Amino acid sequence: MQIEQRGVDTIPEAERTSGPRDLISILLGSNLCLGVIVFGWLPVSFGLGLWPAVTSVLAGTVVGVIVTAPLALVSLRTATNLSTSSGAFFGVRGRLVGSIVGLLLSLGYTALTLWIGGDVMIGTLARLVGLPDGGAVHAAVYTVLAGCTVVAAVYGYRLLLRLSKALAIGMTLLLALGIVAYAGDFTAAPPPDTPYLLGSFWPTWLLSAVAAGLSGPIAFITLLGDYTRYMSPQRHSSRTVWWATCAGLLLGLLVPQLFGTFTALAARAGLDYAGPLVDTSPVWYLVPLFLAATAGSVGNAGLMLYSMGLDLDAIIPRATRTAATLVVAVVATAFVFLGHFAWDAQSAMTSFVLLLTAIGTPWAVITLMGHARCGGAYDPEALQVYNRRAKGGAYWYRAGWEPRATAAWTLGAVVGLSAVSTPLYEGPLLSLTGGVDCSFILSGLVGGVVYAALTATSKAAAPAADPAPASAPEPETAAS
Repeated sequence: MQIEQRGVDTIPEAERTSGPRDLISILLGSNLCLGVIVFGWLPVSFGLGLWPAVTSVLAGTVVGVIVTAPLALVSLRTATNLSTSSGAFFGVRGRLVGSIVGLLLSLGYTALTLWIGGDVMIGTLARLVGLPDGGAVHAAVYTVLAGCTVVAAVYGYRLLLRLSKALAIGMTLLLALGIVAYAGDFTAAPPPDTPYLLGSFWPTWLLSAVAAGLSGPIAFITLLGDYTRYMSPQRHSSRTVWWATCAGLLLGLLVPQLFGTFTALAARAGLDYAGPLVDTSPVWYLVPLFLAATAGSVGNAGLMLYSMGLDLDAIIPRATRTAATLVVAVVATAFVFLGHFAWDAQSAMTSFVLLLTAIGTPWAVITLMGHARCGGAYDPEALQVYNRRAKGGAYWYRAGWEPRATAAWTLGAVVGLSAVSTPLYEGPLLSLTGGVDCSFILSGLVGGVVYAALTATSKAAAPAADPAPASAPEPETAAS
């Protein structure tokens, strides 16, 4: 096992040896962790009982998978990550939009995973060995957990794949034990003194569908390419990869989230999840719960941190993937400390996922539309122009930016942020939607419609028949 040397450069065909089973394993194993499980607690904290919580999570996840899964096919064709691949539609500099969105998404979810995982570790150790619950203990546990995550992320894709395969089996067994452990305390009713967060049922149900359901697949809009770039289109068809992506996302998200809903109801977890989860656990389940908190957190946060390193590597081409990963690890750990010492868990989580969903959805819609327009045909060398600090190529457009895609994303993101409803912020367009958060629908719809209108009379940039070596700077050109 060696440290991965690849950043966001094109993966050679000889190294593209992963298959659909690997994709399912990494999407399933990496998501069986408390950082994903905690999203199943959100509907309960919003005041929803069993069936409203389950239906909202299920509906949001299915819609999200339908929108997100086709993105896996982009990197299958380009052999690089998704933010770099989006340069075909946003321009080789404009694809920084995708890199920044991906960096923020991964940053938030990495911090969340380390945060909740660390809190459960401390809670179980407090009951098992009497570990004191203080600021210094939290800081030490967060740091150790972050350190283990860094090791996995720095070694890269191959180690993370092996870890995910082991977690897919091990965490499934631990969660199955958890169902037995909490079954005796389970109730379908929401915790007492937990009213509907938005005042009535349907607005709260829709909020849950977005914050707990849709946000899961949306978190992968820039991550899927990190895995499918290692799959060869010569050996695996687009249909096979699409089905594997759908299966991996559905299993990898619904299993832990529904477990989170089940345990939240059993533990009467209204305002907090980690504390009641540990307090109501039978003594015999504390060790399995501790193992789930440690191993699962390292697997999930490792993949997120790996993606963050790739996105920062794409933003700063001079940085190596290893150096970029270490930098973002420090930032993510700082967010963990803020999450524990400065923020309210429910408000921070809900606001984060809703805001990021609002700005990420139009980017995903435009990328998918661009993939359809070009028929999956790309110029891999031209996609790497920015990374090689050169100019020109099929995707240079206007000084490296595609104005139409950038404008469409900007309008979609602005509309989405104006229609969002979070515990910390409410957009001005909410009065037009009856107070119901339709931000992801409106942002994706506006971004897609504007992009379609602006590109209706033009053809997609075609890859060169014999592309020039990307290592040599090309003359600056303008294309529309």
